[in-house]
Amino acid sequence: MKSRLCIETTIPSYLVARASRNLRLAADQESTQVWWEKHRRKYDLFISEAVLEEAADGDADFAAKRLSVLEELPRLRVTVEVGELVTRFLDEQIIPPTVAVDAVHLALAVAHRMDLLLTWNCKHLHNPHLERRIIAACRDLGYDCPVICTPAELLKSDEP
Repeated sequence: MKSRLCIETTIPSYLVARASRNLRLAADQESTQVWWEKHRRKYDLFISEAVLEEAADGDADFAAKRLSVLEELPRLRVTVEVGELVTRFLDEQIIPPTVAVDAVHLALAVAHRMDLLLTWNCKHLHNPHLERRIIAACRDLGYDCPVICTPAELLKSDEP
């Protein structure tokens, strides 16, 4: 059985963006492209309407490319449970209200019992300083927290 993996908006963004001149960012873009091309089929992939809305923003050509790579993926629905999780993440200031959509991404992955949440958002989602608080908030509401990781981390852990 494949692991269930929720894709956050930074993944299609890194996947289709012009190669960055910043070496670190360029390496992250490359690992995203390698993971997408060679490893994504090892997982059952999911996205949300929030990802589609964010992917549609910005430059029209790049938005079209982002939406194109996402078009066949199943969508996670917003439920009452998702709303409760979003409220918890915001009320406990785990995720700042200015980036409430990040709380939505996280809540969807948690409520739909995803195994993994794939992201390059290392400020609000894949942040070791927040990890215990995220896990505790999930546990308090009866959920397991998905593993939050980057494509580079999955490349290191996936079998060749």
